[in-house]
Amino acid sequence: MRPIYIWQYPTWPKFTWNAADLLALLSEVRNHEGRIQGMMRGLGFEDQSKTSLNVMTEDVLRSCEIEGVMLNSDRVRSSIAKHLGIETVGLPYPDHYTDGVVQVMLDAVENNDKPLSHERLCNWHSAMFPTGRSGIYPITVGAYRTGNEPMQIVSGAMGKEKVHYEAPPSGAVPAMMDEFIDWFNTEANIDPVLKAAVAHLWFVAIHPFDDGNGRLTRTITDMLLAKADGSSLRFYSISAEILRKKKSYYEVLEKTTTGSTDITLWLEWFLQTMKSAILYSEKTIKRVVQKTSFWQRHREVAMNERQVKMINLLWDGFDGKLTSSKWAKITKTSQATALRDITDLIDKGVLTVAADGGRSTNYLLKEEKYISENL
Repeated sequence: MRPIYIWQYPTWPKFTWNAADLLALLSEVRNHEGRIQGMMRGLGFEDQSKTSLNVMTEDVLRSCEIEGVMLNSDRVRSSIAKHLGIETVGLPYPDHYTDGVVQVMLDAVENNDKPLSHERLCNWHSAMFPTGRSGIYPITVGAYRTGNEPMQIVSGAMGKEKVHYEAPPSGAVPAMMDEFIDWFNTEANIDPVLKAAVAHLWFVAIHPFDDGNGRLTRTITDMLLAKADGSSLRFYSISAEILRKKKSYYEVLEKTTTGSTDITLWLEWFLQTMKSAILYSEKTIKRVVQKTSFWQRHREVAMNERQVKMINLLWDGFDGKLTSSKWAKITKTSQATALRDITDLIDKGVLTVAADGGRSTNYLLKEEKYISENL
């Protein structure tokens, strides 16, 4: 039996939801959102910018990865840093394609107060597909899709395909996008976070372009979330969390877009995902706060360049256990010098010997040991 898609319901696009079912979860999300903003306000501008750079890099990479597009992380970071005016020493120069993808995201979040328009959406699409192709296939770029072939989301081997969703016919897209853009720019009687969730579903249900709809959907979502946060700096990545929940993401979209215009299920999933994204990011930001506090308290402690470098590596997330041999290798010095550096920091109360032992002695920040023991 052929399913009835959400855009075929007589009430489309008048979405409804059970507000009572969402109230507690929405309040929880808003509380976490306020807390992470408060944490960031306690940091200096440089730390805020670096944290936002990390989040934006992650957001661009994961939004593309959801669609199977893998970008070079260093080139993405370089492009974002360049646009934010952050030092890019040691990073490769971004290629034209990466720079285009980054510019789309930055335009959305930095200019979140500017209206959405057909032109703006089409410019974003053009920046994402500078060659006019999706892989080896030519597509319509910078304009809504045309043609009589149905736009379908399909999986499975050839001859055994499963249609998960069929979007509205191309001829209906311009009028539907008129309605979406008008709502996007004028609707004010809805919580901004819920508005981001509704816009996400609405845009992906229309599927207005030949390709790139998922990435543009998440760009629009980030734009509205930046507006909800009242900041162009991003401190959590909804795309990274969606990637971690990719299977359930597609499942809930399929259930919602092949159902009625009651989208309570989707809104609940979105809020849960946003909550998880903020909590995930909160751990990273707490570490940034602890690192900043550490250097403030130890500003009078004499340390050489090698020691400063290694301490920063430990705060930023050292890979594996720190041993004297790793210290020597990273700082390009002798084992004896590495041991002197480490012993000096132990004497100054900065490092401590790890309790787990093992084949060789390893070390960790004394403060980090205290934090982990008192969590």
